[in-house]
Amino acid sequence: MAKKKETKDKRYEDKHKEQRKAKSMVWGTSVDRKLAEEINEFLKKYGYTKVQLIQAGYDALFEKTAHRDVK
Repeated sequence: MAKKKETKDKRYEDKHKEQRKAKSMVWGTSVDRKLAEEINEFLKKYGYTKVQLIQAGYDALFEKTAHRDVK
């Protein structure tokens, strides 16, 4: 039975692969373990997600650089 479910799941994933790729992006990146653990603790303690962290960081950097003439 598990094999049948595996096959169904695989077919579903293959069928919707392009939709997922068009909707989302995965960044394969590495962070020093000590920093990653510190970040994870912070996120857990305050109830933030990694997506919220990325968005907040982007917003802060955008605001910081938006007033500069970047060439």
